[in-house]
Amino acid sequence: MPSSSLDRAMFGLFSTHALHLADKHGVFARLLAEGPAAPASIAAARGIDEETLERLLLVLASVSVVERGADGTYRVAEGLGPFLDTESPRYIGDFVRHLVTNTTGQLDRLDDYLTRGKAVADAGRPTPFDTIYRDEQATREFLDAMWNLSFGVSEELVRLAGLDDVRQLVDVGGASGAFAVAALTRYPELNVTVFDLPEVGPFLEQTRGEQGLDDRLAFAGGDFFRDPLPAADCLSFGYILSDWDDKTCVDLLRKAYDACADGGRVLLMERLFDGDGGPLATAVMNLSMHVETEGRHRTAAEYEGLLREAGFADCSVHRSTWDKHLVVGRKA
Repeated sequence: MPSSSLDRAMFGLFSTHALHLADKHGVFARLLAEGPAAPASIAAARGIDEETLERLLLVLASVSVVERGADGTYRVAEGLGPFLDTESPRYIGDFVRHLVTNTTGQLDRLDDYLTRGKAVADAGRPTPFDTIYRDEQATREFLDAMWNLSFGVSEELVRLAGLDDVRQLVDVGGASGAFAVAALTRYPELNVTVFDLPEVGPFLEQTRGEQGLDDRLAFAGGDFFRDPLPAADCLSFGYILSDWDDKTCVDLLRKAYDACADGGRVLLMERLFDGDGGPLATAVMNLSMHVETEGRHRTAAEYEGLLREAGFADCSVHRSTWDKHLVVGRKA
């Protein structure tokens, strides 16, 4: 018989799809609102097929996302509610949808990469963000996924960053403002400018209005490969450097160095590899970066090396309780 680890490797794609479908069709919302329920009552309430639902729930029970009672009812497993609740800052449903509807369809390119190499196989393909921002719907779905990945952990990262002495922060590639909102909420004297491609502007404007941050949250549209970065006391990069190769990262960090005030800081917020090549989420997303972008995930020491090459010093690493961590470099 296969080991449990081999089982997870073979059948993981089914649990990902089951997770997505249960979220999409309101199964978790029903369980969280009403408590334990039988598949028949959930199916009736949500207007979905009972047999298919029960098969999905059995898969989710096997990976401990839901628990099945002796009476045949199901409930959300202890501690997972915030991640499955659409009203929670920890909700991950939009990111799971991105994995199922976008990432999965691109994984067959890995076979071509193995045969010919990524550079040859991708020759002539659009740049990563030409694809990601190909239309308004694709842009919205990507930004929603990035908000899921970033907003909950941003509260802790802001605390770890210690921005008491910062008055102007520029969030480079800050998308719809997850880190910016967390920083502005904690520090009332702070102002933040999100610098990102012009396509992102309307979504940042929506965040600004919803959060009541009209006077403190600004947007600057531009291309960080061609345009200088706005000047600031502190510049942040959240899930940005993992999109690009080392040389490109150093070039971007040198731009940040030029834009950073003397004595200021740059914040890198990324998944970090451990010494043994884990954790799983970092290894999986490292493979995703290979397909969807031109980058990779790195160790903390590798990010510190990029910072030093760009001119920053006094580097430090601050680990969160999530899977996104903080590496800081200072401009002397």
